[in-house]
Amino acid sequence: MNLASIRNVYCVGRNYALHAAELGNQKPSNPMFFSKPTHSLVKADGRTLSLPGDRGLIHYETEFVIHLARPYVEELPIEQIVDSFAIGIDLTLRDEQEQLKSKGYPWLVAKGFRNAAVLSTFFPFDSIDACRDKEFSLHKNGVQVQVGCIRDMIFDLRTLLRSCSQQLGLDAGDIIYTGTPSGVGEIVDGDQLHLFWDQKNIGDVRITLS
Repeated sequence: MNLASIRNVYCVGRNYALHAAELGNQKPSNPMFFSKPTHSLVKADGRTLSLPGDRGLIHYETEFVIHLARPYVEELPIEQIVDSFAIGIDLTLRDEQEQLKSKGYPWLVAKGFRNAAVLSTFFPFDSIDACRDKEFSLHKNGVQVQVGCIRDMIFDLRTLLRSCSQQLGLDAGDIIYTGTPSGVGEIVDGDQLHLFWDQKNIGDVRITLS
């Protein structure tokens, strides 16, 4: 998929209970959405990513990502709305995010910097059942550091689509990062990151901090 064809990048916060707990956050009662600019999109195709190393800690958050082929219509099966999926990394300037949150400021700049929305290759989305029990994971320097499964999400795909459509609107070309499981951690200069779906390596990047 050409990343230039992606319209809106929506992300879901705190959609796995253990992740919310590890960051000291309460489990939400409704889906929490934020967005990233399309300028932050980048393919996990073996390239080297340059990230801002002078702005504090950078954390990785590995996520199941869905792509919409048409506007959301509640009566339609999800399989007629979502046509493909990828595994992504929501990169976060954690120190900067916490500082902005403590002041009550928006934290877009901590989530939307260039190369902050990493995406693997997209694959056909055949059905929820085909994805529900398969794991996605992130390996850092050859060691698995995160693993998740969409069956463990607090809010399932149908709920996320309905809520996002009602609050923000959803159209063809939009993507949703559906939340990260526990195990988020720091990225340092020289790290090698590998994305896995169902135990298959589907994307990788090397990190350099500038």
